[in-house]
Amino acid sequence: MSTDAVRYETDARGVTRITLNRPDKRNAFDADIIKALTDAVNRASDDPACRVIVLAGDGKHFSAGADLNWMKHTATLTADENREDARALAGMLQAIDLSPKPTIARVQGAAFGGAVGLVCACDMAIATEDARFCLSEARLGLAPAAIGPYVVRVLGARQARRYFLTTEEISANHAVDLDLIHEMVAAEQLDDAVNNLVERLLKNSPQALGACKELIARTGHNQPDEELIRYTADLIAHLRTSDEGQEGLNAFLEKRSPSWIQE
Repeated sequence: MSTDAVRYETDARGVTRITLNRPDKRNAFDADIIKALTDAVNRASDDPACRVIVLAGDGKHFSAGADLNWMKHTATLTADENREDARALAGMLQAIDLSPKPTIARVQGAAFGGAVGLVCACDMAIATEDARFCLSEARLGLAPAAIGPYVVRVLGARQARRYFLTTEEISANHAVDLDLIHEMVAAEQLDDAVNNLVERLLKNSPQALGACKELIARTGHNQPDEELIRYTADLIAHLRTSDEGQEGLNAFLEKRSPSWIQE
């Protein structure tokens, strides 16, 4: 499959747009696309010029999740081959989740199955009013296993129990209530809403954004024990004395923009 199925573009601001480009298949993904998407996210994460990652889908739908023909093919694989295949999917989600760059899911139309995992692995998600979400795996005799850690983290166990088991569709309006997405907008306002987030992110220190993400990952489910307290103290001490930390404080005191903001 051509790597054109996943487009990679970085603009002059440092905004990298990674787009699932298979609209005729509702941007469903298979093993090739999983690898291409993983490579794209890792490339952006390692690129000093990249400041923000926007994950999108071309056409009417964000993504229908796993390609059914690919899923059918996995039935012919050995247990070890299936395990390796599933770990590649898990690796794609982990690459998004652990990226030091802020990630935004730009969602329209359907986001089904594994695509819900993509949304939940991103830091932020904005969707159109007609977007709909569905954890449909149980209909196929499966479970949302690889995406489970990210979806349960977002929905919480109580809501996950319902939507994993019923496989009912979730409207965009209800997705806001569930914290599955941060904001719902009209279709014609989607790009403006995403860009508003991008512009806010670009005003902040790249180093600090990465540190914030690591801080949340370390503190999200942990009680403040001695190790965690030591980590947070070491983190702020490091940031205060770092080049970007000093630049940010000096810029504030001098009433000017810090060096990372492009005027």
